[in-house]
This record gives sequence, structure tokens and C-alpha cells, in this order.
Amino acid sequence: MSIIFDTPADAEDAYYDAIDECDLEKMMSVWDDSPQAACLLPMQALQQGGESIRQLWQPLLTPERRVDITVNHLQWIELDDVAIHLLEELVAQGPAPERQPPIYATNVFRRTDSGWRLLLHVNSPAPPPPGMMPPGFPR
Repeated sequence: MSIIFDTPADAEDAYYDAIDECDLEKMMSVWDDSPQAACLLPMQALQQGGESIRQLWQPLLTPERRVDITVNHLQWIELDDVAIHLLEELVAQGPAPERQPPIYATNVFRRTDSGWRLLLHVNSPAPPPPGMMPPGFPR
């Protein structure tokens, strides 16, 4: 890992830049190199460790599958050597991008000897708008 991210925000910016640029090596430079690193994307199995995360992202970071993600920060929690960022991702994909319903994301960063690294990325769909919940579903 030759890139040093001085803050969790720097690492997070590089993560989303890698997606925008379809750059697998940039993506992998953000991740913590421990076997504890994990990525859970919608409709995908949990991937743990660098090689599994690389295999997950490789087919997703192609110009044909290019996505545009707008990120809204909901909350940042930063404690000593750990940072947790809660986000809303607004995703558009395809030649005539159409925005999809928002996705909530959690990014967990850890400070290492070589700067801040992404330890965990989890996505989940946002809840449906009011009035769209099934009857009896808790709010």
C-alpha cells in the first residue's frame, strides 16, 4: 500500500473516486489488508479479505457497468483509531442514467501504520416511502 490516507474522509473519497473511474487498483488501495476486511453489497454474498473483495469488484468496475454515485453523509462517528460513516448513496447506471431509490451504506475505517483504511463496507436498500410499507410492518 503506497497511498497514505491521512483521514477517513480521504480514504472514503478515494473509494468513491475508484468506482467513478472504474479503477480496480485504486479501489484496492483503500482497503485494509487484513483478513478481517469485508464488503457486503446488495444481492451479493459477504466477501472477506483482499482477494475476495478484489474478485467482487473486478467485474463491477468496467466501463460497461459504470455507475454514478452521489453521496450524502448522514452521520460520522470517529473514535481514536476507528471511524464509522453512515451515508446515503444515490446511484445512476447506464447510458441514460436514471436515479434508483437510495441505498444506505456504512463504511468503517481503521487507522493503521500506513494511514486510514476501509475495513468494512455494507450497503442496504433504503426503506420505502411512507404509505408503501406492508400492513402491520413496524415503522
